[in-house]
Amino acid sequence: MSNEQQNKQPQVRPQGGGHGPGGRMMMTGEKPKSAKKALRQLIAYIKPYRIQFIIMIIFSMLAAAFSIIGPKQLGKITTEIQKGIGYNPLSGSFILDINFDVIFQIVYLLIALYVLSLIFNLIQGVLVSRMTQRITKQLRKDLYTKMEKLPLKYFDQHPHGDTLSRMTNDIDTIGQALNSSVAQLFSSFTLLIGVLIMMLTISGWLTLVAIIFLPITTVLMGLIMKKARGFFRRQQSTLGKLNGHIEESFTNQQVIKTYQAEDAFMQTFDEFNQDLYESSWKSQFISGLMMPLTGFVANLSYVAVSVVGGILAVGGSLFIGDIQSMLMYVRTFSQPLGTIAQSLTMTQTALAASERVFEFLNESEMSVESKTVELDHVKGEVEFNHVRFGYVENKEIIHDFNLHVKPGQKIAIVGPTGAGKTTLVNLLMRFYELNGGYIAVDHVKTTDLTRHQVHELFGMVLQDTWLFKGTIQENLMYGNPNATMDDVIEACKAANIHHFIKSLPLGYEMVLDENASISQGQKQLLTIARAMIANAPMLILDEATSSVDVRTELLIQEAMDRLMKGRTTFVIAHRLSTIKNADNILVLNEGNIIETGTHDALLEKKGFYADLYNSQFEFTIEEAL
Repeated sequence: MSNEQQNKQPQVRPQGGGHGPGGRMMMTGEKPKSAKKALRQLIAYIKPYRIQFIIMIIFSMLAAAFSIIGPKQLGKITTEIQKGIGYNPLSGSFILDINFDVIFQIVYLLIALYVLSLIFNLIQGVLVSRMTQRITKQLRKDLYTKMEKLPLKYFDQHPHGDTLSRMTNDIDTIGQALNSSVAQLFSSFTLLIGVLIMMLTISGWLTLVAIIFLPITTVLMGLIMKKARGFFRRQQSTLGKLNGHIEESFTNQQVIKTYQAEDAFMQTFDEFNQDLYESSWKSQFISGLMMPLTGFVANLSYVAVSVVGGILAVGGSLFIGDIQSMLMYVRTFSQPLGTIAQSLTMTQTALAASERVFEFLNESEMSVESKTVELDHVKGEVEFNHVRFGYVENKEIIHDFNLHVKPGQKIAIVGPTGAGKTTLVNLLMRFYELNGGYIAVDHVKTTDLTRHQVHELFGMVLQDTWLFKGTIQENLMYGNPNATMDDVIEACKAANIHHFIKSLPLGYEMVLDENASISQGQKQLLTIARAMIANAPMLILDEATSSVDVRTELLIQEAMDRLMKGRTTFVIAHRLSTIKNADNILVLNEGNIIETGTHDALLEKKGFYADLYNSQFEFTIEEAL
């Protein structure tokens, strides 16, 4: 790990990743947010489904339209009953002359209308669910594809948990908002306009009384949405940070307990959790004000219509059934306002999530590459020509690095922490792009090859083992799916792990997961066997025997010597006793080669390497004593 990177690491958060540039850093600040830009990008995902979207809108509007007619028809029933009831003052009795034929016709019409409304609601519900799931499926796919195109620098600088939160929580939030809000918004607007028209057909004065409070509701909703938007953004951002911290805690429990950092991690968790609590309850409370406020205004309108309608009925301007219909419409009129308020609340959350999703999708990708050269029969000649590199702009840690490696040579790279050993390997693998100079394999620049081609040139065994959930055989054949079982067994015997595998209940078919009882040293042996099976023309060994005992190390070293025979090999070494037979040893310090030569030649120089070697030897003697 470079010194610059080490200085950026949170002091109470062990990152796990050892040396090299693999440490992860918490974000120090948020990029400027753009809700409009995120909305435009989200609409671009809806466009492929515009036909379904239009049909869904039409069906939701039809469902709303059919339900609008109901209250007026119910009022007609009341009016018909009112007309059919009379009083005869001469006989002192009531006269009932109700036209039940008309009433039953209205009832049949209402049943038909409500059934049609139900059918259209069901159809639009299916359409919106399918459309929403397809959009979120595409978003997840695009985010995963984007992840494959991002440089390692992005993952060095962003917590893994935050990235995971974007791919899960944020996309789920978008999906829920689309599923619940889109159809509701259009049906609510249809309901709002339709109710207004129906009210006008009954009484213009009562309609004016009913909508006189509408501007108040509109202003209140605008103020609430503006206030809530910031809290929703903060909520999504804090959720990502909290997930990142939790992921960090889970993956580093051993280190946390070893250094008794539980309190520090708990304090950081409490800070994030409190921040999430504050932003969540404020966003939910402020947005939740919409429903009661719109309900309050609707109740005022309800009272006003009742009073004015009663006055008009007494004056003979309206029937009782008309007042009944108006009251139902007033109540219905407030319903879409509340639904719109609720939908806009969910939309605010979705926009905040969309900003985070599209912020990730808009990140700079690795440079576009074109395949120009095909390497056949790789010899393994490698050249570093005036290579310059820095993880941070304007801060180079590799300065004018030059090296020529002949085919089949074993090159050991040594030096103090932060000297640039792992960085050289990362540059060789094109995990990072150079600031200057070039690296060539068999006289072909690595930039003239695709990254996939470059990666196929090397087999790697790292200090930090990585095994995925799957059978042992699947893990071993990860780098070479075409390997035979004989190849697998032969490699495992060479890596001294075959006997252990056969002792397991299912042998090579045993599934490796969190419950698998395998030591770190055994995992290391499996990764070594995996590199042997990959059978790449060149090798990179990053202290590959660091997790095994001395006796096993000697056995592995013999297998490695057979594996390295005829292959150009780069060995990052910390225990200098393991590289005595290297063809050339590069001694790095602050990104420069300060010494080079064989083990014996460097000891005779009595320089930097000799000091490193003697200090390790002296330390070993002291340990033994």
